[in-house]
Amino acid sequence: MFYYICRRLFYSLLVVLGVVLLTFLLFDVAAGDPAAAVLGDKAKPLEIESLRRELGADLPLFYGRRCRTEAFVWQKDVCIRQFPLEKGEAKITFADGTAQVIALPEKSQSIALPVGTSAVKSVDFYRLQENPWNSRFFRAMQEIVTIRTCKPYVKMLDFGRTITTREPISGILKRSIGPSLALMVPIFLGELFFSLLFALLAVAFRNRLIDRVLIFLSVAGMSVSYLVVIIFAQWYLGYYLELFPLWGCESWRNFGLPVVVGILCGIGGNLRFYRTVLIEESSREYLRTARAKGASQASVYGRHLLRNAALQIITRSSATIPFLFTGSLLLESFFGIPGLGFAGGDALYNSDIQLLKAIIVLSALVFVVINLLADLAYAWADPRIRLE
Repeated sequence: MFYYICRRLFYSLLVVLGVVLLTFLLFDVAAGDPAAAVLGDKAKPLEIESLRRELGADLPLFYGRRCRTEAFVWQKDVCIRQFPLEKGEAKITFADGTAQVIALPEKSQSIALPVGTSAVKSVDFYRLQENPWNSRFFRAMQEIVTIRTCKPYVKMLDFGRTITTREPISGILKRSIGPSLALMVPIFLGELFFSLLFALLAVAFRNRLIDRVLIFLSVAGMSVSYLVVIIFAQWYLGYYLELFPLWGCESWRNFGLPVVVGILCGIGGNLRFYRTVLIEESSREYLRTARAKGASQASVYGRHLLRNAALQIITRSSATIPFLFTGSLLLESFFGIPGLGFAGGDALYNSDIQLLKAIIVLSALVFVVINLLADLAYAWADPRIRLE
C-alpha cells in the first residue's frame, strides 16, 4: 500500500501542476495586465509600475531578460525617463511592419528616437533583468512551493497579497476555511444520511406508494433551481416563520438554514442514484441466502445490502464533495457567511486575480486529497481490492 500511495501522490502532483498551468494561462496570459485593470486609466505610471512589479506581471512569460515597464514615455520622437530605473530598451515598431531596438542608458534623462522610412506605429519599453528564468510561469510555480535557504526552508501556498485590499491571502484562507467547513461538512453528512435512508425505504417498499412518492420528490428536487430553494427558504423559514436568522455568522443558528437548503438541493440526485444501486444489489443471491437463514430485515438491509453497495456509495460521495464548493459559493453569498465561497465571490466581483488563483488551487488540492482517500476507502470496504 505504501508504494501505491507514493504513486498516487505523484499522479496527484501532476494534476495540481496541470491546474496551476491552466490557471496561469487563464489569469496571466488571457486576462491581460492586472495592474492596469485594477488601477484604471487615470493611474500614475509609478503606481502601475510598482503594482506590476509586485505581482510579477512585468516579467516575461516563460523565459527572457526583458521586463515591461512604465518608466519611460514617448513624446515627440523623444524618450523621456519618468522616474529612476535600471538600464532598459525601447522597441520601435514602424507602420511598414519593421522594428528596431535601441538601448536606454541608466543615467540618461531623455534620448531621441530614430526616424524610420515610415511613421512610428508603437514604442514598447522594457527594463533588463539578470536572471532570464525569472518569469511569470516560474513565479506561479513558486506560489505552490518555494525552496528557501533560511527557515522555513520550504514554503507552500504563498500567494502573496490581494490586489484590492493588500491583505495577505494566507490570512484570508485561514479565516475563511472554518466557516466553509462548518457549512459543507453538515451538508455532506446530511445528504449522505437522508439519501441512504430514503433509498432503503424505496427499496423496502418498491413499487408501492412510499416508493412512488420518494421518486416524485427526488425528481422535483433535481428540477428546482438552487436559487429558487434559497429564496423560498429565506422568505418562509427565515422571514415568515422566523425560525432562523437570515444573515451573518454569529452562532450555530446562522448555519441552520443554509445547511437545510444545501441538504434539500442535494438529496434528490443522490436518492435517485442510491435507489438504483440498492435495487440492483437487492436481487443478488447473498440477500436471498441471508433471508433463508432467518436474518431480520434490519440485518439484511443494514449489514448485507449497504456493505456490498459501499463501493458505489464511496464513489458517489467522493464525486459530490467538489460540487459542495459551488453550492457553498451561493449559500455563503446569500446568507453572509464569510467562507471561501464568499471570498471567491468578492474576488470575482473585484477582479482580484491573486485571490481567485489561490481559491482555485486550494479547491484542486481538496479534490486530489478526496480522491486519494476514496481509493483507500475502497480497500477498507472490500478486502478483495488490492492497492498495487
